[in-house]
Amino acid sequence: TNDDDIETVNLAATPAARGVILRASVTEPSNYRATRGLDAWLKRRGVVGLSGIDTRALTRLIREKGTPNAVIAHDPSGAFDLEALKREAHEWPGLVGMDLVPMVTSTQRFAWDETPWQWGRGYGRQEEPEFNVVAVDYGIKRNILRLLVEQDCRVVVVPAQTSAEDALALGPDGVFLSNGPGDPEPCTYAIEAIRKILAAGIPVFGICLGHQLLGLASGARTRKMKFGHHGANHPVLDVDSGRVLITSQNHGFAIDETTLPPNLRVTHVSLFDKSLQGVERTDCPAFSFQGHPEAGPGPRDVAPLFARFNQLMRDRIRLDAGVVRTAAART
Repeated sequence: TNDDDIETVNLAATPAARGVILRASVTEPSNYRATRGLDAWLKRRGVVGLSGIDTRALTRLIREKGTPNAVIAHDPSGAFDLEALKREAHEWPGLVGMDLVPMVTSTQRFAWDETPWQWGRGYGRQEEPEFNVVAVDYGIKRNILRLLVEQDCRVVVVPAQTSAEDALALGPDGVFLSNGPGDPEPCTYAIEAIRKILAAGIPVFGICLGHQLLGLASGARTRKMKFGHHGANHPVLDVDSGRVLITSQNHGFAIDETTLPPNLRVTHVSLFDKSLQGVERTDCPAFSFQGHPEAGPGPRDVAPLFARFNQLMRDRIRLDAGVVRTAAART
């Protein structure tokens, strides 16, 4: 591990993972950029780690029965009260109805100008951005911000509960809705704000939780998945081009494809289970994707979605300029 590759922007936030389960303990790091081993990194953050677990058997259990409630516990004396731990697991209410965004969002507004990492140069700084983008932080990743900066965006990150009025007061050419944890339906503050932003006609791009919130703000519903999608190399169909895209995924909820309103069009579908992966509004400049096009080190098949957001903003600026010129000519 190294501090340069930490993806959270809110360094004060509690690590989202409550525990890490491994088949074998990680050996001493061999990467020249490493500053500490995984064991030391977990201990520093108070996260429990277990090794020596048959993770393939655990995977089969989840695949056959769905995601179970579980407890991860540590007692140096080894005097576990197994029945009490079982009760604790059984009584956990689950993620449905749980808004986890307040645990991970930033507490105040800030600007971001860091560019993607390059071999021999590291991270750079932005020069002469073209667009103003407000990025709503539901648990945003740094690499998302870097890829927005790479698309000539001057980025201002705002907390999850920022109102539409406050976001629009920043004069954005576009609004980005970030990834994040938990059930999207309890995030009523976000859904209300997104509805107003969409009504203003500002280009909107959402990823992961932001994708689900865009769906809810547009009138669709979401559902808890039996397994969720996690990890790399998930095949996704681009409905318009017919191409198969290899993607990175990490989500347990999805937009329910049976509830889409007429103004919400399907753009991407999972080839694993046919779940909905991408949508586009037909009545305003807004689209979203369920997976992670910003994944580092990859795959990067859906990274061009950031360029699409760039084009939406460029088209909107040209449209506004044309409307102004037409009005002036009439006058």
